[in-house]
Amino acid sequence: MAGYQKLWQLRNDQISIVSNDHKKLNQFHEELMMKVVQIAIDKTVSELGPIPAHFAFFVTGSAGRLEQSIWSDQDHGIIYEEKENCQKYFLSLGKEISKGLEIAGYPLCPGNVMASNPIWCQSSSKWEKQISEWLNTETLESLRYFSTFFDSRVLFGETKLLHDLKSTAFSKLEAEPRLYLRLLENVRHYKKALGPFGQLLPEQHGEYKGYIDLKKAVSYPFVNGLRLLSLKEKISSPSTIERFNQLPSEYKSIKKYKPDFIELLVFQLHIKKDAKDYEDVHLIDPGTMTRDEKHVLKHLARSAHKLFSEVTAVIEKGVGELD
Repeated sequence: MAGYQKLWQLRNDQISIVSNDHKKLNQFHEELMMKVVQIAIDKTVSELGPIPAHFAFFVTGSAGRLEQSIWSDQDHGIIYEEKENCQKYFLSLGKEISKGLEIAGYPLCPGNVMASNPIWCQSSSKWEKQISEWLNTETLESLRYFSTFFDSRVLFGETKLLHDLKSTAFSKLEAEPRLYLRLLENVRHYKKALGPFGQLLPEQHGEYKGYIDLKKAVSYPFVNGLRLLSLKEKISSPSTIERFNQLPSEYKSIKKYKPDFIELLVFQLHIKKDAKDYEDVHLIDPGTMTRDEKHVLKHLARSAHKLFSEVTAVIEKGVGELD
């Protein structure tokens, strides 16, 4: 417990030093999370004995994509090699990691995408079945889980375990290309930041009345669009920037939006540098923004919308040609 609290203090003391640099900030998060995982492993080994099988602890969401802001919640899972009577051990490890991350300043995932959840802590063979089940079920929830999984990278352990699962997913999609359309439909409808005349559109009702959710209205079209193309082109990297980089040359019209996405990451750090918690870090009040900040936000929102429209056309055309 004391070790996690020391990391919480370290976070509070030092995060302001890196809060203006996206790469340094995400490197700081990385180092902090790694320290949490190591403490959790040491504690679990001391209580339950040696780790019973090779495993991979992976992060997903903004941590997986290396797109964390100053505040970030938890999104992670565990894959372990096929051995008998392992799940209880790794679930205990997952619970300890979740507890440690929460103490260190990373709120629990409201959707329970954490290695403390049996769905996100499984053997490699059960993970294969889970991925197939998510794709076969084709519900909004199951496809959202699959998309969340695909934005993952190994933080600690055997990278091959995750690589093999992503290869399985690529094969499944290649065999059933109609699934690309289902994945597109799952993310097609998102909150718009701009109205028909180019005006900013804050929420009109509810708890967040007067605010724009930067993540849902501007980040999501970039992130979801590049994920769809990465699935189509078998790009396993979870980073949106790396997905831009690895797109084949025929995607020149889409690759041109990469500078806008980088600008979005910088803009979020600037506009929310004083955010008090995870809920606050994505919410923007247009009434407090300068004229220049509003201009930048409008430009980024337009770029996000244009990019997603182009991705939609690519996916629909590609699947149509296979029919």
